[in-house]
Amino acid sequence: MTVAHESKLAVEIAGIKMKTPVMTASGTCGYGLELLDFVDLNSLGALVVKGATLEACCGNAGQRVVETPAGLLNSIGLENPGVQAFIDNILPVLRRYDVPVIVNIAGRTPDEYAQLARRLDIPGVSGIEVNISCPNVKAGGLAFGVRPDSAAEVTGAVKKSTRKPVITKLSPNVTDIGEIARAVEAAGSDAISLINTIVGMKIDIKRKQPVLGNIFGGLSGPAIRPVAVRMVWQAARAVSIPVIGMGGIVTADDALEFIMAGASAVAVGSATFADPRSLGLITDGLREYMRKDAAASVRELVGAAWPPA
Repeated sequence: MTVAHESKLAVEIAGIKMKTPVMTASGTCGYGLELLDFVDLNSLGALVVKGATLEACCGNAGQRVVETPAGLLNSIGLENPGVQAFIDNILPVLRRYDVPVIVNIAGRTPDEYAQLARRLDIPGVSGIEVNISCPNVKAGGLAFGVRPDSAAEVTGAVKKSTRKPVITKLSPNVTDIGEIARAVEAAGSDAISLINTIVGMKIDIKRKQPVLGNIFGGLSGPAIRPVAVRMVWQAARAVSIPVIGMGGIVTADDALEFIMAGASAVAVGSATFADPRSLGLITDGLREYMRKDAAASVRELVGAAWPPA
């Protein structure tokens, strides 16, 4: 490993400088501290912590997680101690590490998102990731991210409430991902991340009942990777802001697919359940690829698979 090869991996997303393009995916690694026995947090590109809500949330009742043949269904329900507990108890610990901390936020109304953004406009927070897959209580539970107008409304409310870079996390459960991407870009988003999980379910045929207590859950893992790569390609070609790709990344080759599809960085989630060392292994794989590749930096590989203009 040399300094030259390390500089090849460095990227910048909306002003957030990262040593590598490999980040944690919100909701899968807790607050990153759970990985300390397996990963040097200082080696990560960024740490995206689990979703914060205004008040503490106990999450969904019943079984919350079930494996699928090539992935994972989860229905956690945004369990977290609330934004103030995060600020008071968790953020001070994370600030000891030399890694950007991006806080995922989730609300039931645009005003809740705005309040969260204001509370997190503090030292130690490098950016805000806006989870627009949450149900809009004023629209009968319809997720904010499935319509351009509601996605833009939340993004705009957050952008007006913080000086931090705003990254909008897009839902795959839409007809036209490019339309949603353009809407949040127009509303002021500094970057987008995608994809969030795909809605799915599993039935226990012996009990003749859904396995998950909430019936439906979010599917992640290798099963969704081809869908995620396709959507990253479409979103990246629709906007001029940086894209963070995620969805079933297990190896460095997977990460490179997303980068060549147009992602400037990648986030790893479900793979850490199978092997909590995966973040480091993927980074090592990218470092080895860049050692052999003639490109001056990983930035030159972003969108490399696009057809000539």
